[in-house]
Amino acid sequence: MLRTMIRGARFWRALVTAVLVLAAAPVLISQQPQADSAATPIITFTLDFPQSNPRHYSISVGATGHAHYDCTGKITEDSDEQNYRAEFEMSTADRERIFAWAKQAKYFAGKVDSGNRKLAFTGTKTLSYQEGGRSSAAEYDYSSLEPVRQLTALFQNIANTMEFGWRLAYYHRYQKLALDEELKNMEAQAKQNELSEIQGVTPVLQEIVDDVSVINVVRARAKEMIQMGNAAAGH
Repeated sequence: MLRTMIRGARFWRALVTAVLVLAAAPVLISQQPQADSAATPIITFTLDFPQSNPRHYSISVGATGHAHYDCTGKITEDSDEQNYRAEFEMSTADRERIFAWAKQAKYFAGKVDSGNRKLAFTGTKTLSYQEGGRSSAAEYDYSSLEPVRQLTALFQNIANTMEFGWRLAYYHRYQKLALDEELKNMEAQAKQNELSEIQGVTPVLQEIVDDVSVINVVRARAKEMIQMGNAAAGH
């Protein structure tokens, strides 16, 4: 009788253990994608310049090409300050350039700022690199390192594009008569190579193209910008 009771207790302990293991298994599986996501390398450029508009913005791009833009500024001179965010898929060419230049700059682990205080202040810039538990960052105003200068110029061009997207979305909703002048300015800057990743604001431009209440010349300009962005991105 005692032996039977012992065998029964062992059986129930084994059964409970098996149930607990099975219950824990889905938790372990669901956590795996999060670990993979955290390990994706990300490069971020941040600019803080109180005398400019927007006074703050940041652009981050992962090794997969998914990018985020965040800014704090005014959509018009007399409007209240607000936050704006956008996501887009970066072109393969620019993504590869960014990560190549970051590698050349030793992932911003060393000195980046030139130290020349005679130059006019153009905002506090920060470049950072993160991959899993590894991270490094460097703050600067002006850098004499060529890869850092290339990164700065590209990220600033991308920011210019995102700001056009922000204003166009606002004007399309509240002030359609301002769209023509804004698109003229956008086209001029694009031709002067002052914009990058134009395809990142395609959704905004496409809404203007599809809106029959917008005059045809404005819709044509928006369509031309879409084509220009697709061509630059290799689409």
